[in-house]
Amino acid sequence: MDHQGRRTKIQSVLSQNRLDALLVSHLPNIHYLCGFTGSAGALLVTENNSWFFTDGRYTSQAHDEVKGSKVVIAQQPPLLAAAKWVTTNRKSLGRKGAWRLGIEGEHLSVAARSRLAGALPSGCQLRQAPQLVEQFRMVKDAEEMDCIRAAVRLGERLFDRALETIRPGVKEAEVAAEMEYAARHAGAKEMSFPTIIAAGKRSALPHGRASEARIPARGFVVCDFGVILTGYCSDMTRTVHVGRPAAEAQRVYQAVGRAQQAAIEAVRPGISVGEVDLAGRKLLQREGLARYFTHSTGHGVGLEIHEAPRIAVGQTEILHPGMVVTIEPGVYLPGRWGVRIEDMVVVTERGCAVLASTSKELMTL
Repeated sequence: MDHQGRRTKIQSVLSQNRLDALLVSHLPNIHYLCGFTGSAGALLVTENNSWFFTDGRYTSQAHDEVKGSKVVIAQQPPLLAAAKWVTTNRKSLGRKGAWRLGIEGEHLSVAARSRLAGALPSGCQLRQAPQLVEQFRMVKDAEEMDCIRAAVRLGERLFDRALETIRPGVKEAEVAAEMEYAARHAGAKEMSFPTIIAAGKRSALPHGRASEARIPARGFVVCDFGVILTGYCSDMTRTVHVGRPAAEAQRVYQAVGRAQQAAIEAVRPGISVGEVDLAGRKLLQREGLARYFTHSTGHGVGLEIHEAPRIAVGQTEILHPGMVVTIEPGVYLPGRWGVRIEDMVVVTERGCAVLASTSKELMTL
């Protein structure tokens, strides 16, 4: 991964955001900028250099993983270690007067910000920075796309295991366990999120995590799952039906499928994410089902399972080639059943490409 190139992009926008440095505390952003994968760290980026701070637990790991940034092993928590370093070295950084330090306010608690402010020297101003790293993370490079495609391929194989396991009387948690075992056995670091297996009436819960409930003799089963492989996430949803589906169930399933296809066809460079959301939502509205679509159409995926951009009503982010997003409309009839179909797509120069190849025809088990 081109960690140096990524840091250079951040360095190039510091001055236009009226910052002398950016203190990165969100671990996925740290991973993106220098390669560190541990659970404690802070990265200080100035216009010319960068320093990574962690504690003694990660001495070997930091020196092995961190690329292009100077590693500082400290006895204090990383943020306080960074503040101490700034106190000692600020004069050598070449700016007279107030020194403007950007922080990731979206990822810093009130208590942590207070401790950081108290540890910094006078003349150092804390400023909440825009989400600079997240903006660059939205567009994936070729190496990232290779990782994402591999994660998607592994994720697809888990659906085959789900189809082998889903039967009336089997617990939702048992299906999830079989999928998760298969994922780890195939090399996944972990699941992208707690696996959703929601059957029968529970399929009407958009985030119905696998429970001790047993799969009924007849009804929909929503399977939403993903893996983390080489640091990158996958996300996919398929809905199957146990027993013969009624005509209404078939109608709703087909409507969700058409809504997903309409939204996918809307994905292209230059369009706003709000317009993509609207494309699928309009189709469900024509079917009289829009009020049962209770969440956004999708989200970005990469180092995190939910990252920018958000594909939702009123969102104005413009799509660019290299962005990877989910398209996942759903219809949920409370107390009855629900349907969701989801794929990850990558924005291309002329449109988009769906990353998974698993069939979306209604499967009856």
